[in-house]
Amino acid sequence: MSETIDSTLDERFADAMMGTFAPPLAFLDHGEGAYVWDVDGKRYLDFLGGIAVNSLGHAHPVFVEAVSEQAAKLAHVSNYFASRPQLALAETLKRISGAGDEGRVIFGNSGAEAMEAAFKLARLNCTGRRTRILTLKGSFHGRTMGSLSLTGQPALQKAFAPLVPGVEHIDPSLEALEAAVDETVAAVIFEPIQGEAGVVDLPEGFVARARELTTTHAALLIIDEIQTGVGRTGTWFAFEQFGVTPDAIAVAKGLAGGFPIGALVTFGEASALLQRGHHGSTFGGNPLATTVGGAVLGEIESAGLIGNAGRRGEQIRALVAGLGSPHISAVRGRGLLIGIGLTEPRAKELSSAALELGLIINAPNDHSIRIAPPLIVGDTEVDEFGRLFAAALASLDSSNDSAGAHS
Repeated sequence: MSETIDSTLDERFADAMMGTFAPPLAFLDHGEGAYVWDVDGKRYLDFLGGIAVNSLGHAHPVFVEAVSEQAAKLAHVSNYFASRPQLALAETLKRISGAGDEGRVIFGNSGAEAMEAAFKLARLNCTGRRTRILTLKGSFHGRTMGSLSLTGQPALQKAFAPLVPGVEHIDPSLEALEAAVDETVAAVIFEPIQGEAGVVDLPEGFVARARELTTTHAALLIIDEIQTGVGRTGTWFAFEQFGVTPDAIAVAKGLAGGFPIGALVTFGEASALLQRGHHGSTFGGNPLATTVGGAVLGEIESAGLIGNAGRRGEQIRALVAGLGSPHISAVRGRGLLIGIGLTEPRAKELSSAALELGLIINAPNDHSIRIAPPLIVGDTEVDEFGRLFAAALASLDSSNDSAGAHS
């Protein structure tokens, strides 16, 4: 019966949806905590969390209550008006980011929209000889034309050339940074950990040196915290761990635990750059999204989930390293944003094997596995992950043995 259901849904999906994504791995029906169930009733341990989105897991009571109560009260008003939830969330973001009194916030609906606002901020700092905007090779900042122009992945950009001019992509190295930043640079933009590249850490000292160089040359330092922010790496934002203060950060993904929202938070003098009419969004900052965002941040704070992310991340990295698998070359990342490097280009095979066993992980490229579980995970979920991941790794050995037997 399940094959008939799946076949029917797959056909309907192909007939109704644009072909911009691969066929779905499964049709999911509902979730609870760190688990989801598909339409046939199969349970999965979700260690991807909607790609670092489901901060509180699935159907968390705080999330459900916030959506339900605010939806029954006021969901949307135009940006000619404001609401208390919008103001409260902006104030919270200023507080937890350390933006302080001079900080400012603008809301959108996604990480890509937050990066569009960041791109405009950078352009507003293009004065005189300062015309260049630097980003990193291997980076990912979104798929709108502006955010795609910032993205350092030619394969994603090729179909849409020419892109927005003025952006240069440099190697993520101290040498390249030193060589590129001078008085002609208006902004340097990067992720503190390159998520879509396979959860790749920047070189030691890179972030601090980027701050020094941008300060010296009056350029902006804009940090993309879309995937690394909201407690995921063991602090509210990853930049805190490098001892710097940026000029702006882009926030989204985990901000409202699954409800679409994005934000750009500015610091200090950069807060004066975007003026009336420079940017806007019909749905950005609506009462429903900002209520949910405020509720999610409140629960992360009161439940100690930032500390949990740090502890559980160390636990998971130690568990993976302790497997001693010849298939694993590296374990990367911070907190609950973890990359597992593979010795062979078999990441998609491994993630498929894990899915078959009931574990959701992700292969952003052929040599990397990414995991980003909800911040609520505990010993039970970590232990189950270890068992399922070890079994998935073992399946790679089985397929090697099978291939050898047939050769």
